[in-house]
Amino acid sequence: MLLCDNINHEKISKMSLMQLKQLCRELRGCILRTVMKNGGHLASNLGTVELSVALHYVYDVMNGDKIIWDVGHQSYAHKLLTGRYSRFSTLRKKGGISGFVKSSESPADAFISGHSSTSISAAYGISTAMRLKGENGSVAAVIGDGAFTGGIALEALNNAGKTASNLTLVLNDNAMSISKSTGALARYLAHIRSTRKYYCAKERFKVALSAIPLVGKPLERAIGTAKTLFKEALYDNSNLFENMGFTYIGPVYGHNLRDLTEALSVAKLMKRPCVVHVFTQKGKGYRPAEENPGEYHAVGENGAVEEFESKRFSGKPESFSEAFGRELERLGRTDKRICAITAAMKYAVGLNYFKERCPSRFFDAGIAEQHSITFAAGLASQGMLPVFAVYSTFLQRGFDQILHDCAIEKTHITLCIDRAGFVGADGETHQGIFDVPMLRAVPNTVIFSPATFEELRICLSRAIYDTKGVACVRYPKGGEFAARELPALRPVRNFFYSGKKSDILGITYGRISASLIKAAEKAKADYVRLLVIEPVPESVFEIAMGYGKVVFFEEGSVSGGAAEGFLARLCERGFRGRAEIVGVRDEFVPAATVSEQLEMYGLDEAGMTAEFEKLKRL
Repeated sequence: MLLCDNINHEKISKMSLMQLKQLCRELRGCILRTVMKNGGHLASNLGTVELSVALHYVYDVMNGDKIIWDVGHQSYAHKLLTGRYSRFSTLRKKGGISGFVKSSESPADAFISGHSSTSISAAYGISTAMRLKGENGSVAAVIGDGAFTGGIALEALNNAGKTASNLTLVLNDNAMSISKSTGALARYLAHIRSTRKYYCAKERFKVALSAIPLVGKPLERAIGTAKTLFKEALYDNSNLFENMGFTYIGPVYGHNLRDLTEALSVAKLMKRPCVVHVFTQKGKGYRPAEENPGEYHAVGENGAVEEFESKRFSGKPESFSEAFGRELERLGRTDKRICAITAAMKYAVGLNYFKERCPSRFFDAGIAEQHSITFAAGLASQGMLPVFAVYSTFLQRGFDQILHDCAIEKTHITLCIDRAGFVGADGETHQGIFDVPMLRAVPNTVIFSPATFEELRICLSRAIYDTKGVACVRYPKGGEFAARELPALRPVRNFFYSGKKSDILGITYGRISASLIKAAEKAKADYVRLLVIEPVPESVFEIAMGYGKVVFFEEGSVSGGAAEGFLARLCERGFRGRAEIVGVRDEFVPAATVSEQLEMYGLDEAGMTAEFEKLKRL
């Protein structure tokens, strides 16, 4: 057993090739056992085992070198190699190891990484700072081919290539992000992958020359001076990275430890911007993940897998994502103006149905949320009805585009915001608690927050057809949350009011509505649940003015949220009673289950009941 807490660069760099291969087997086994129990990102981590070992063979992250991971969910092997083996069983659990890179978790984690396309920018900044301070460490940035579609990656590539920074960019090329990589850059990288004949031919030529007695070695050295011409002849002198100032090494097979360590060692010795192009297999070593890398990108607890392709033939939708996807497909079949956009998450957000039935109006922009929004605005400016489906946490990246390109001129786009609210084990970088404060700050924006699949269908239709400017429909991860206990909202209603029978009024929206109703009934309080949270209907303010105590429960950030805005406007109308907000105050929500997170912030039934009882005593 080689894998342990005190394994480090010094130990790894002294291992034989056979020992390194054994270490990879142990890493792969540990990752597979843990993820299949706890849930987490599986295929991406199985695909980077050899790359992680090779990086730690070459780079000493505890003594000056830095490794920056783009989208930290591919860093499980890195965590195991940097002192977290004994705690790895707590992966993605409350109080446990994060599923992403966190510098607060370990000094080996050089930079936080939950969203994609950031590693080159961060690594360039880190390497520049090290150079300015006279430090000698080397910096490696690991980035996937899918992440290269993010504009910030190309901006950083353009900026870093012409500098003196000691920076190695490791391009982990597996032709995937969450879904299969798309776009011109994906085709370009596929072209480079297809020219592996250069790499393979070079190695065969080298072996053949070395075998020639007496003249083999001198001839090999002489021919080495012509290798640039040889490569340019095969690549047609069109290597993007070299044209932008990087020395290009590769392609290298990402599961060959000898080739990996040699390529990374050469790049490190160069002390200048380099690209090491590594092609890997997502899910390597576990056949189901190798054959279905998209489905095994992330798995739930006990190995639960989302079987995307079989869902079309299932019965009732199992998640809001699926309910949205089926409804948009239905609308798209009859209205040729509707277009669907995803940022490399076709299956995750449920747009696979729309693509199947309306392929000419389906667009996968790659990991490019900013572009997706402005692209949608362009479509809308010509009379189309674009719908961009995106996780709440990733929508944050497109704030300027929503504000500038859409809202100012009331350009009508629909944002379908998946994973709104708490998302559980993915932790701080992925909680959907900031979309409401962000969107409330944008004029000409309407925000719907359905609590059931039926309400989602109603809201989607209203967002597309009955609004102007930016229309948003936000819904949580997973399925309906105790939806059977919710009084039905008629399509024309924007809220539901229980009726006057108390001096205490509770208000909420979305997933936690059922918990509010139960708690209010226990405490003999009244309640309002909102379907439209921005702008709040005027009649809700009129209702609230009749109460002495009002409490707004919000599954999101209090600062700038719907609750804060509502109570501020209520006070402007002359409310002189007691007002309270229960939600997330000035912090990021750590990893835990959704149930644990609701309990932590007083947003479960017990917490709401306790809040009502407290108000009754005041």
